[in-house]
Amino acid sequence: MAGSNILKTVDLRDLGKKHTGKVRDYYIVEEKRILITTDRISAFDVVLGHIPFKGQVLNMLAGFWFEKTKDIIDNHVLAIPDPNVTIGKNAQPIAIEMVVRGYISGVTGTSIWGSYEKGERVIYGIGFPHGLKKNQKLATPVITPTTKAEKGHDERLTRNEIINRKLVPKKLYEEMERAALGLFDRGTKICAKAGIILVDTKYEFGVYNDKLVLIDEIHTPDSSRFWIAKTYNARFKKALEPENFDKEFVRLWFKKLGYTGEGTPPKMTNEFIEKVSQRYIQVYKKITGRAFIKPEGDIEKRIAKNLKALVI
Repeated sequence: MAGSNILKTVDLRDLGKKHTGKVRDYYIVEEKRILITTDRISAFDVVLGHIPFKGQVLNMLAGFWFEKTKDIIDNHVLAIPDPNVTIGKNAQPIAIEMVVRGYISGVTGTSIWGSYEKGERVIYGIGFPHGLKKNQKLATPVITPTTKAEKGHDERLTRNEIINRKLVPKKLYEEMERAALGLFDRGTKICAKAGIILVDTKYEFGVYNDKLVLIDEIHTPDSSRFWIAKTYNARFKKALEPENFDKEFVRLWFKKLGYTGEGTPPKMTNEFIEKVSQRYIQVYKKITGRAFIKPEGDIEKRIAKNLKALVI
C-alpha cells in the first residue's frame, strides 16, 4: 500500500506543541484538544507498527458511538472536521481506565481469565464463582479498573483502592461507575443488532467545567473486544476460541510468536497487515451500517487543509 495511505504521525506546527500518545497525536489550542488518530497499532501497551486506514476507522466509529450515547453522559466532542480528527473539549483526564467485562476472557496481564485460571477467585476485589470456563458470559457485567499508563503497563486497581487512596473522590467515582455500566448496556444492545457480542471494553473519563465527560474513544476495535454472535455458542461448547472481530486478532498473532509485551516485538508481515486493515474496516461497516470511504491522496496534507479551513 502506498505510504501516503498510512498515517504514522502528524506535524502541524501552526497548532503549537505536539503531544504523542500510543495511537493519537494531539494539540491543545486554548480550551480545545485537537486529536489526530493515527494508524499506529498498540497491544500489550507497546506500539507494534502501522495499519492502513485504522485511524480513520477508530475516529469515525468513536464519533458514531459518541452520538449514540450522549444521552447517558456528555462527551468531549465539539467537531469531527476530518475522518482522522476530533476536536474536543480540553478536559482534565482522570488517570483510571474503567474496564467493563461481560465475559471472562483475555490474554493480557490485566485480563481476569489469566488470574482465574491460576486459581484466584477474588480478582480486582470482585468474587468470582468456581466452575467458570474461558469465554463464558458472566452473570452480570463487572468493572475492573486499571491505571492509565502513557508508558509502561497498566496496573490493576480495586474499587476500594481508588476510593481509600482518594485517587478519585467517592462521589465522582460512583458517577463513573454508573456511566460505564450504562454505556456498556447501550453498546451491548446496538452491537447485538449487528450480530456482534460486546465482550468487554474500556472507558476513559475527564472533568470539564467541574462536570464528568466521556473522552478518548468508545466501543472501537482498539478499546473493545468483539465476537461474532452467530458462532459463539457452538464454539464455546467445543472449547474453541470465539470468532473475534477486534484487536484480539493481533494480540493472538503476537502471542503465538511468543511475544506478550516484553523485548522487541516481531515484525508484522504485509499479508497480516492487510488482514488487520480489512478487519477494522469490516467492523466499522458492520456496526454503523455505513460505507467506508478510503482516503485518496496524502492524509497528513488533507488533515492540515481541513484544520486550516476552521477557525480553531
